[in-house]
Amino acid sequence: MNPVLDLSASDWLSLFNHFASLSLLAVGGAITVAPDMHRFLVEEKFWLSESQFTSSIALAQAAPGPNILFVALMGYNVGMNAGAGLGGGWVSVGLASLGLVLTMMGIMLPSSVLTYTATRWAHRHRDKMGIRAFKSGMSPIVIALLLSTSWLLTLTHNEPSRDWPLYALTALTALVVWRTQVHMLWLIGLGALVGGLGWV
Repeated sequence: MNPVLDLSASDWLSLFNHFASLSLLAVGGAITVAPDMHRFLVEEKFWLSESQFTSSIALAQAAPGPNILFVALMGYNVGMNAGAGLGGGWVSVGLASLGLVLTMMGIMLPSSVLTYTATRWAHRHRDKMGIRAFKSGMSPIVIALLLSTSWLLTLTHNEPSRDWPLYALTALTALVVWRTQVHMLWLIGLGALVGGLGWV
């Protein structure tokens, strides 16, 4: 049974503020803060039922497009509950749209503004020794993370005699990224084509 809500303006503001605060904590994507969304929406505020919460995540993961859409579905469901569900007519649609906009703006706006501002600042000060040192220090970490991810993905194929083309493609891709200026999207597209043809 879905909850029927009576949300005030301060409740809508609280919804936005909570997702805005999570935006700055969502290192690794919004899915990493889903437990706190559950605590807030289901356990503390009772704005979503358990099934609405899990269905929002499952549907967004199964559907094409960005995984962040589960946040939009949660906001949509909060609004639908505030408008008494589909039986609420246009009021429910309006409140569902409001919930969708507030949660998406909350989760996207702070991190986007922070990233944009920090990137512009770092670009303006790129010649300073501190910025150069930070970039130089981060490079090995980023490379190590990429290598460890590719290694873990490669290890899921535990038949070296059959999967040698996959290992070769991984090594070749790493070499191309390291030694050339080829855009990553071309490599991703080439990998999708080679995989789609069944060569790896």
